[in-house]
Amino acid sequence: MSFSALDSTLSGSLFVPASMGEIWSDRSRLAAMLKVEWALAMAQTTNGLCPPGVAEALAAIEPRDFDLEALGQSTALSGVPTIPFINALRKKLPPDYEPHVHKGATTQDVMDTALMMQVQKSMEVLLPQAIGVLAALSALASRHAGTPCVGRSYGQHAVPVSFGYKVAVWLSGLCDALAPWPVLAPTILKASLAGPVGTLSGRSPAHARTGQDFARLLGLAFDPVPWHVRRSPVVSLAAFVTQVLGSLAKMAGDIVNLSSTEVGEVSEPFIAGRGGSSAMPHKRNPVAATVIIAAFQAAQGLNQTMQAGLAASHERPAGAWHAEWHALPQLFGLLAGALHEARRIAEGLEVDAERMAFNLHQTHGLIYADAVASALSADLGAGHAHHLIEQAAGTVRQTGQHLLEVIGARPDLPDSLNSERLKALFDPAPAVQAASMIVPAALDQAAQVMAALSRKG
Repeated sequence: MSFSALDSTLSGSLFVPASMGEIWSDRSRLAAMLKVEWALAMAQTTNGLCPPGVAEALAAIEPRDFDLEALGQSTALSGVPTIPFINALRKKLPPDYEPHVHKGATTQDVMDTALMMQVQKSMEVLLPQAIGVLAALSALASRHAGTPCVGRSYGQHAVPVSFGYKVAVWLSGLCDALAPWPVLAPTILKASLAGPVGTLSGRSPAHARTGQDFARLLGLAFDPVPWHVRRSPVVSLAAFVTQVLGSLAKMAGDIVNLSSTEVGEVSEPFIAGRGGSSAMPHKRNPVAATVIIAAFQAAQGLNQTMQAGLAASHERPAGAWHAEWHALPQLFGLLAGALHEARRIAEGLEVDAERMAFNLHQTHGLIYADAVASALSADLGAGHAHHLIEQAAGTVRQTGQHLLEVIGARPDLPDSLNSERLKALFDPAPAVQAASMIVPAALDQAAQVMAALSRKG
């Protein structure tokens, strides 16, 4: 039985790549906890707080040496996995070493530090995927910078744009979300070694040095102010993940609309057997976009759970910290799946330029109404011109005539708007050119973000 679609045997592979599932597995968590205890003993030995040999003995113990099922059953009694883990760990050591294991630390130190190790590994794995999405979207935007397509407002045809411009907006939104990554990582990837109420580092200079060495051994930063109840690191992380998912969902939502039968301008890359229907063999559903949208929808509630942890009580909370255990692993699972599917879309999206050009004519010229109104406003005034085009648009809808025909037949057109000039207003090229000119700015932004992320990697 599974309580989450992410770790379900039936649905997990749809939402989460196997590599991310392994990072957040129980065995990986146990390995991280073991390394935390090793680093603690090593740092304490260096600073004269632990006898030699303890760290070496801890390093010889493997995650497979533990009975996960037994640890889980004991956790139901203790309330946290750390207590049965430490009890089992001590039994695997010589009696002389047993008093020095976990000395001065508390349950939350082990759990939070192990969590940060899993987060760090997750971010290392996801970084190339994020860069890959940016690179593929940059190529797609550049390739279609001048491909005419419909610009839509409130779901309705507005004015012509280019498809490259639409992609540039997706790209820039993702850049906005990913840009904090290099700065965010050092501020959130912190070890926790603060003791029962957070005062461990203040006991003596040796304890203070131990905290620094402990973090260094694990490749994490150290904050002398405890973050047991100062949950800004994980809350910021959850918000970051949710924003990245939201930017991907913007792209996915547009793709679902653009791939609908009535629009038919794009299709997800074809994969045999993907996107079918149990009842309708002709279907080609946008599965990748669906996974991304679902991830963002789920992430919003998980992010709210993480935000609630900011109101943790006193020096150690009851419940708020435990709730994070449900939320943060799922957020990373959702992000991994969404980036995987986003890269699939960006690298293989099928673009039907002919259909885009065809759709420009679906409103019988109404998509050029703004251009015509702007031209008329110089002679008639903006208000009068707007009213005239509004009336003409009504005629187009009622009769099916083309807007050029309806406007050209009006006797009150100014002399300056002759038939040749009027016809030129129904050319999409100026609007498409204006849209295409925005693409380079998005490409520059993406190049800067990719460079920063690559340096981070």
